[in-house]
Amino acid sequence: MPHLRSSSSISAVVLSLFTILPLVLGIRTLPRLNADAVTDTHVLFRFSEAPDYRNGVGCRASSSIADADGPSVCDPSTVHVAMTLDSEYLRGSIAAVHSVLKHASCPENIFFHFVAAEFDPASPRLLTQLVRSTFPSLSFRVYIFREDRVINLISSSIRLALENPLNYARNYLGDILDRCVDRVIYLDSDVILVDDISKLWNTTMTGDRVIGAPEYCHANFSRYFTAKFWSDPALRNTFQGRKSEPCYFNTGVMVMDLEKWRNADYRVRIERWMEIQKKKRIYDLGSLPPFLLVFAGDVEPIDHRWNQHGLGGDNVKGSCRPLHPGPVSLLHWSGKGKPWVRIEEGRACPLDYLWKPYDLFRGAGGPRGMMADAVVGFGWL
Repeated sequence: MPHLRSSSSISAVVLSLFTILPLVLGIRTLPRLNADAVTDTHVLFRFSEAPDYRNGVGCRASSSIADADGPSVCDPSTVHVAMTLDSEYLRGSIAAVHSVLKHASCPENIFFHFVAAEFDPASPRLLTQLVRSTFPSLSFRVYIFREDRVINLISSSIRLALENPLNYARNYLGDILDRCVDRVIYLDSDVILVDDISKLWNTTMTGDRVIGAPEYCHANFSRYFTAKFWSDPALRNTFQGRKSEPCYFNTGVMVMDLEKWRNADYRVRIERWMEIQKKKRIYDLGSLPPFLLVFAGDVEPIDHRWNQHGLGGDNVKGSCRPLHPGPVSLLHWSGKGKPWVRIEEGRACPLDYLWKPYDLFRGAGGPRGMMADAVVGFGWL
């Protein structure tokens, strides 16, 4: 499958944008869809049906006889992808799934695991119907996340949206997914893939490493923890003995070895840090710091192309940001600004229009028009 090979192509797209465009019991913040409207099936199903993507030449056939319509959850040829699914980020999740399928060489070998909030305005049943109507041939399951497992461990964050219990569902994938699923790619809802996900899936985990992710060692690692953390010798020595320098990594794109995760009970290790946080306030940033405390310095490094993060700006203003230098396989609107919100509100950033061609929401905006034609010309849409 074609993909974006270098930043030069995407830079050309961005330049053209500047010239032709005006510059779970969940805590619900900045709702993207009206809560009353979400429960209306007429509004809920305002997504177009995605194209029926089929396997290319050379894809392994499913070894499951029982499930002739797609891979079973335990099929060894299956690529497993886990995402959360809720009414607030629904539009982003659908676009992300669309992008994964569009660029996959073997889309029929992908199994999606959607974790839904227990008390979301859109029930798990309705969300299941939505996914099925949008992607009729998709292999997937929807799991209900019991938010009482984590609600009492969550502390206040710098942005209220980061306190949503569903943000912590990734901590429990080892418990939620079937035991036969021993590896999974976790993706946030605000990402778009422009490359074949099998390349990410085939990441080799060396030694006893459990997590694979792009690392950003130029970032100021100390800022992810409070002065109280760094002033306590017992806490700041946490990172001693790690295999490499502890670096920041973004938990919105991870390859996870669930067999090692379960065997070493990493969910409990993360929960212990959340308990310490409730007592001592050692960080301000929601679900990310516990992962850093447990894994930083022991992460399998993945090429930066697999997480061009920060496109949503910071956690306060959500300002427009450019791409990092280098090739691109995945675009990630981490931060406050989400492309579907900014587009609808008429304040889109240039890179938001690279998200729009994957948007299947029927009620939003106009036709793709010449902007879609412009990026199609680069061969990755």
